[in-house]
Amino acid sequence: MAGPPAPPRPQAKAAGAFRTIGELAADLGVAPHVLRYWETRFPQLKPLQRAGNRRYYRPDDVALAQRIHQLLNIHGYTIKGVQSLLARGEQPSDAAPEPAPPPPQPHAPDRAHHTAIIAIRDYLVRALDEDGNET
Repeated sequence: MAGPPAPPRPQAKAAGAFRTIGELAADLGVAPHVLRYWETRFPQLKPLQRAGNRRYYRPDDVALAQRIHQLLNIHGYTIKGVQSLLARGEQPSDAAPEPAPPPPQPHAPDRAHHTAIIAIRDYLVRALDEDGNET
C-alpha cells in the first residue's frame, strides 16, 4: 500500500509577493544561511522580520539578492568587490569583473638548492654503503 497521496504543490507566488528565506534560497540555489550571511555583509539587503525573526523578502530585496548571487557566483566577484559595486551604485553590466589573482608559479629551485640536495643524496648513499646495505 502506497500511503496517502502527496498534498498538491502550491502555485508559484505572484511577482510582487513577499518571499520567505526558504523560498528565496531555493530560487537562488543557495542555503538559507548564505542569505543571512549576505545580510551581514550588504546593508542594502534588509528583509522584513516578523515574530520569531521570520524573514520576508520584498520584491526589491529579491532583486538585490539575485544581483548579489549573480555577481558572486556567475561573474566571480568577491564579497568586497560586490560591496564596492553596490556602494557606487553600478550595475553588473557597467563594471568589469575583478581580475583574478595570478596563478601561483611553480617553485624553480636555484642552483644552490639543487647542489644542497645532491650533497644530501650523496651523504645518504655513503651512509648506506658504510652499513653494508646496497644502493
